[in-house]
Amino acid sequence: MLALGLRLLAAMILSAMLMLVKLAGERGLWLPETMFWRQLIPAIGIFGWLAARGELHRLRTDRPWIHARRAFLGTTGMFFTLGVVLLLPLAEATVLGFAAPIFAVILSATVLREHVGIWRWTAVVLGLVGVVLTTGFDRSHLPLAGAAVGIMSALMVALVSIQVRDLARTEEPLRVVFYFSAFSLPALAPFLLFTDLHHDATSWAIIAGIGLTGLVAQILMTAALRLGSVSSVIVMDYSSLGWAAMWGFLVFGQLPPASTWVGAPVVMVAGLIIAWREQVVARKRGPRGPQHLPA
Repeated sequence: MLALGLRLLAAMILSAMLMLVKLAGERGLWLPETMFWRQLIPAIGIFGWLAARGELHRLRTDRPWIHARRAFLGTTGMFFTLGVVLLLPLAEATVLGFAAPIFAVILSATVLREHVGIWRWTAVVLGLVGVVLTTGFDRSHLPLAGAAVGIMSALMVALVSIQVRDLARTEEPLRVVFYFSAFSLPALAPFLLFTDLHHDATSWAIIAGIGLTGLVAQILMTAALRLGSVSSVIVMDYSSLGWAAMWGFLVFGQLPPASTWVGAPVVMVAGLIIAWREQVVARKRGPRGPQHLPA
């Protein structure tokens, strides 16, 4: 229950971060710059907090290369996850993100060579139908490029969830978040050479908000994955559709079209079926059963 509560809170805060990212884009901030500040603020915040407490030893790790791999996947995924909210309304971008469990099943079967039964394959097909329903009715409202970025975002979220769950077995949430930020900053910093850093106070406030909400959401999500399985906590992510619809209406004056409300429940049902089957499989394996994640 604690894991579910943490993930629910993370979904709420993450929706606020995505709203701020969309605001930043509308004010002319370049996405790579937004990503840089999004990563710098958590890195400085965590390092400074641990240094003030004399607890820098908590950043020691025996798995630096795993952290580096997670940072590469996470930075790539962040490009799509933040990029899609610049191309699509918040609610539609959120619905496409719900396809992450569907891709997690596909990756389990194709990459991890796990046995996937009829229930989960049925859920995959159902989820893909839901994505088509969400994206297929109104091309002017949901351009093909935006839909493609949203689908890639869901795929990367599935990959990152597997990596984070693996790291969470041995690493505490603060360490996972710190190394994600620290390893991604060198790759993002060169983009600042092509960016105008002269922003007004409102833009800097939005940037600070993106960094702070991103930090809190990451810590909460990682903590949830440490306490519960991916298949169980990811269910709470569906609450973000309500938050996204609220932000879209209050801040941007956008209401989701009928296609979103038709497709979203189908994708959600597919995700719930996958979560249910993951729980059933986990119970059959027992506490000493084989891990479903890579070492």
